[in-house]
Amino acid sequence: MPETELTPGEVVSALDRYVVGQRDAKRAMAVALRNRIRRMRVPAEQRGDIMPSNILLIGPTGVGKTEIARRLALFTNSPFIKVEATKFTEVGYVGRDVESIIRDLLEQTITQLQSQRVAEVEGEAKQRAEARIVDRLLEAERASREPAPAGPGGEAPAQPEVAAEEADEAGRRLAARRERTRRRQLARKLAGRQLDDRQIEIEVEESYNAPVEVFSGTGYEEIGWSLADFFSQLAPPRRRLRRMSVADARHALTQEETERLVDMERVYDDSIRAVEENGIVFIDEVDKIAGSYAESHGPDVSGAGVQRDLLPIIEGSTVSTRYGSVSTEHILFVAAGAFTSTRPSDLIPEFQGRFPIRVELTSLDEGDLRRILVEPSNSLTNQYRALMATEEVELEFTEDGTAELARQAYLVNERDENIGARRLFTVMERVLQEVSFSADHYRGQRVVVDQEFVRQSLGDLVRDQDLRRYVL
Repeated sequence: MPETELTPGEVVSALDRYVVGQRDAKRAMAVALRNRIRRMRVPAEQRGDIMPSNILLIGPTGVGKTEIARRLALFTNSPFIKVEATKFTEVGYVGRDVESIIRDLLEQTITQLQSQRVAEVEGEAKQRAEARIVDRLLEAERASREPAPAGPGGEAPAQPEVAAEEADEAGRRLAARRERTRRRQLARKLAGRQLDDRQIEIEVEESYNAPVEVFSGTGYEEIGWSLADFFSQLAPPRRRLRRMSVADARHALTQEETERLVDMERVYDDSIRAVEENGIVFIDEVDKIAGSYAESHGPDVSGAGVQRDLLPIIEGSTVSTRYGSVSTEHILFVAAGAFTSTRPSDLIPEFQGRFPIRVELTSLDEGDLRRILVEPSNSLTNQYRALMATEEVELEFTEDGTAELARQAYLVNERDENIGARRLFTVMERVLQEVSFSADHYRGQRVVVDQEFVRQSLGDLVRDQDLRRYVL
């Protein structure tokens, strides 16, 4: 999974297509990414001393903190995981320990890399599977042409004296030529899906499933997986003759051949290397494990204790996984939080020191919300156009319509809780609810979403504080 050779300017430009504003955060993330590429170019004796530039993003919800990190990982094809700081507890308590972050990241990376390798060998695996099916069909035809068994007297029926002729080289060549012709005929029919309903007996591999049940979140997942792997090695895969349709046989044999072509040991090694060199861990809601918030919400098992447990992973340690050891020295950690009830200084000093770069993201104003509706490649207006196009309904958003959508969302954010761009989802869904519900009645029509359409759809919701609290 090589990182794309993007300059910081190119990274910011790429992020601009999906995230509106927040230039400081984009620049900080772009520089952190570029520093990782630069580290790989310095002499080997200095490379180990250069640590990643971990970042703390501070800003209200819905302003793009997670989206910036997620898009950055997609652009660079980097292993990425987002976790909530509040789901972890201090070691010794019931709950997930922080090392499971790295294990989950590695599991995700292995799954993605395996999918890529499977796609690379899919064509060859399919050819091998179809060749095995053709072999089995030919075997079945040969078996159906075999002479009848011996009669009641125990002696085989008399056979013509053609042994010498059958043993002749010309006869063998003729039989081989006929078989090749028949093989080509079956292969063409198989490729044309003409044999999918035929029933055949095929030998397939069945792996042994160890009777080990693992309960997620207990902290014992790694032990359960290790036991399952151990039992699987004690009982190697067994082969079993099963009767199924040609279509099912093609699927089963393609999977089996794919597993043979993909070297999983290499996938594990490459995934570990990708996580160690290019991994990005996004830890959200770190403000919820800060001092004053944690102290006012019960025991500190999810507060300072979690921060202390995170310290060695962020600074650099070795995490044992079922696939091998993973070093976290050069993984990029990005922490984020709204810090409305707490301040970054409420985090323990050691944790603050692991995030030397702090960036404050600004709240979204009405102009930002309007740009979010139309500028990003995955804007809400584009999404709803595509959704309604599947029902043959053409949606048209006018300039004053998007302006009114942004204004209404901004007003609700100002009067109630400010949830940033997420408010646009609520307002947009409310405005288009009738069109979405009765799409069959609008089939073949064009629906214009202008200022008046938005105001009529929302009615008194924005003005009625009690009703707005429940609906918007």
